[in-house]
Amino acid sequence: MGFKLGTNRGNYADRGEIKTKLSFRRNHQATIPGTPIIAKSLEDGDRFEILGEANMDGTIFVSDKLDPNSIEYRQVVNHEMRHATDMKLGKLAYDDDHIMYNGERFERKDIDGVDSILVEGKWKEAGDTGFPWEDDANNGS
Repeated sequence: MGFKLGTNRGNYADRGEIKTKLSFRRNHQATIPGTPIIAKSLEDGDRFEILGEANMDGTIFVSDKLDPNSIEYRQVVNHEMRHATDMKLGKLAYDDDHIMYNGERFERKDIDGVDSILVEGKWKEAGDTGFPWEDDANNGS
């Protein structure tokens, strides 16, 4: 006795409307199979407005200040999906004390209430520029 695998539908038409695996629901919460996207209030950094966060549990948080139909929202989801993919592949991981990226450890600690990461001998606020995992996500690598 055998079994039959389901078919991969990808994009398909239903009564003249194109359907995809990425869906936007009435509550404006996007979903991507295996990666829940949750709109919520995000705590801003000292100098940076936080628009998205990819989490080790496979979820993505997107700022509830963003319009789910905006280009900016899609850019944030795309950026955070790159981080989520890196985490699933084992390329990126983090906890409260450090970040691991491509086998390199970056120390992390709270300095005067600011989430800070040691990169190239300097403590920088999380969300700043110049972190290799952010540079890769911004460049689509």
